[in-house]
Amino acid sequence: MFGGCRKMQFKLTQKQLSTNVFTWLITGCAGFIGSNILEALLKLNQKVVGIDNFSTGHQRNIDEVLQNVTEEQGGNFTFVRGDICSLQDCEVAMQNVDFILHQAALASVPRSIKEPLQTHNANVNGFLNILELARKYRVKRVVYASSSSVYGDSPILPKREDQIGKPLSPYAANKYIDEIYANVYARCYGMELIGLRYFNVFGKRQDPNGAYAAVIPLWIKALLNHEPIYINGDGETTRDFCYIDNIVQANMLAALTDDQSAINQIYNVACGTRITLNELFANIVEVLNIAKSVKPQYRDFRPGDIRHSLADITKIKEKLSYNVTHHVLDGLKEAMPWYTQFMQN
Repeated sequence: MFGGCRKMQFKLTQKQLSTNVFTWLITGCAGFIGSNILEALLKLNQKVVGIDNFSTGHQRNIDEVLQNVTEEQGGNFTFVRGDICSLQDCEVAMQNVDFILHQAALASVPRSIKEPLQTHNANVNGFLNILELARKYRVKRVVYASSSSVYGDSPILPKREDQIGKPLSPYAANKYIDEIYANVYARCYGMELIGLRYFNVFGKRQDPNGAYAAVIPLWIKALLNHEPIYINGDGETTRDFCYIDNIVQANMLAALTDDQSAINQIYNVACGTRITLNELFANIVEVLNIAKSVKPQYRDFRPGDIRHSLADITKIKEKLSYNVTHHVLDGLKEAMPWYTQFMQN
């Protein structure tokens, strides 16, 4: 939970938004992460423009957000159905924008290995479109989603922002290229950019369907449907799972910081703790209150996956006053009603 001055700092950020109306562009607003950020900003009475082509996002996510806010707050949202790979579509969405929260991506390691050209186009060329138009229209700041996958084959734990290895997948390479481009645009054009390296995000609206579903919603769906659970490897692979509310907080803090030393930086966004996949499975079984006799099935490790992941979150705490509000079990308990209701519909 929030503690001390960091709790106060985030409250001050929310107060800043409650007394100042900005116009925000969220790319990938119909996705899992984008729709949660959208809901948070609308509830703070902000004006939001969203762009999405529904390649991985869903109209139902936008509909759910609008059901969760007042009619007046919903009236502050403008949706552009478009593709970030289209400069013209991006330009339509970019008018009179103060801040950009760039979430749009094809965010799957296996998909990137299977479809490297398509993922590069969305993750690199699409990002370059956003940067170029942000420069053209003098957007105040761009906060963009990077990934813990950029740490690649580095064996160092915990993962610290200035120590990375070689990428293990096209997706990881995409995100590293994005960070390089952001650094170049900051240096060449004086832009303000902040990259957030997300670590294994989970929470409500994370799609349990599809070939590239993330592990938590995939397992919950299988358990509720009495289907087999598969773990890649021996189950001792570790991850630093990060609940969606922590991600929303990080985006707001990054966009609104007035500390010049915090700008044009890259930050880990995580909990700073790790659990094994076996422990994660046990936690999900506990929250669902399912018989502990249910056991997972083990299969080969997945190509491109790293063995262990743990974030050092010292930098984001010190520079942005970030503090973890939800650890894994907290997040599972909070998100589980959404998952169970989604499965029943």
